[in-house]
Formats: sequence, structure tokens, C-alpha cells
Amino acid sequence: MGSVLKRGILEQAFTIRKASVLSQQTMRRILLFQGFLQRVRRRFALVKRAGGWLGLEVGLVVLVFSPVWAIVPHPSQSQILEAVDNGQEGARSRTPPNMLYWHFGVSNKDVPQAHGFLMTKLNGIAVLSSHFALRGEQPTSQDIQRVVDEDALQVVVMIFGDSPRFAMDSYLLLKQGDRLIKPDRIRFDARASLISQGQGPSMFRAKIVASFTYDAFDAEAHTTIKVFPGAGGEMTFDLDFASIP
Repeated sequence: MGSVLKRGILEQAFTIRKASVLSQQTMRRILLFQGFLQRVRRRFALVKRAGGWLGLEVGLVVLVFSPVWAIVPHPSQSQILEAVDNGQEGARSRTPPNMLYWHFGVSNKDVPQAHGFLMTKLNGIAVLSSHFALRGEQPTSQDIQRVVDEDALQVVVMIFGDSPRFAMDSYLLLKQGDRLIKPDRIRFDARASLISQGQGPSMFRAKIVASFTYDAFDAEAHTTIKVFPGAGGEMTFDLDFASIP
């Protein structure tokens, strides 16, 4: 009789413990789902504040978890929302808006080296969103649409030389396989900015900005950026557009 009673008590305790574990697991699932819903509510609030410019036909999971890629000629609604979120997160972390562009090369204050960044549609939306968020505001649908309607990828390269006019007549190309792709538009600093002077030679910095229409290049190909400073020489930067996050 004692052993039966003891076994009954143990079984009851096991049942209670099992129910407690299941209850904890259920609670964890509820909390996770509540977190998911909170993210969804924030997205809907973002859409509402932006003027309702985005349709909601995409699924919620896609809306929340879709990744953002840099070289996207025709961004989806979920990618645009993600870019807006990236800009807001950058503002919260006090990241300078221009750092939200995709950078390449090495920026070194002690030993200046050529470097640059890509101004894509999604990067541009993130930067726009960050500027607004730093003022406690949201970009309007018209603001975002202007970025989406851009027809060209902009490639910006900073170069350094030893004279104020070293960047005159500088040029920039994209190379994909055997193809050399000329820019639709290009501009450069006719007079470079002085960044250092002293006992050694003076150092000047200039900017080259080249625009390439999205239908002129493969947005997923390995790409070499070829820079030709007006003073002579050549610089190259190898990028894989398909792997740029």
C-alpha cells in the first residue's frame, strides 16, 4: 500500500512538473510572438506615418525578415521599409548618415589613400531616413519616391595629390568581364582641397562622382572600378556587386 501511495505521489509530482515545463515553453512562445507582433505594428505605423504610400500585399514574414541588398535597381516594398529602418537605427546609434553608404578602399587620416562609396537606391533611402530621424521626423512618401526614381548608381571616389588642380580631367570606368562601361555623367573637383601642409609636401583631396544608369551594367556581377586621375596613373577597386549587403 505504501509503495502504491508513494508511486502515485511521484506520478502526480511528475505530471505537475511536466505541466509547469509546458507552461513555460508556451509562455516563451507567446513572448516571442508578441515581439514579432510589436515589430509588425512598428512597420504598419511607419507606413501610416509615411502617408500610406506602400501597399501591404507582401506577407508579414517577408515584410519583417527580408534582407536588404545594396545594388537593387528595383527595390521591393519590404526592402524599402528595411532601408528606412536601417536609417532610423543609424540615427539611434549616432552613426553619421554618410557612413550608411557602401564604402570601399581604406580611409586613413595619417596616410591618405584613395577610397570611396556607392550611392545606391537603398543606401540613399537609409541616409535620407537617418537625416530625418536625427531631427525627430519621418521622410514623406514624396521624399522616398524621389530616391526610388533615381535612374543611376553613383560611384564616389576620393583621391589625393600634391597640387590643387591634380584632379582636373579625371575619369572613372566600370569593368565587368571584358566590358568597359562608361559613365553617363561624371564630375570632379577642378580645384582640390588642401588637407595638410608643413615641412613636407602639401597634400590635396579631390572628389570624383560618376553616374551609371542601372540598365548599363550587371547589378550582380564582379566589378572593377577603374579610376584615372587627371595628373596621371590608375587606381582600381575590386567589388562583387552580388555580395554587397
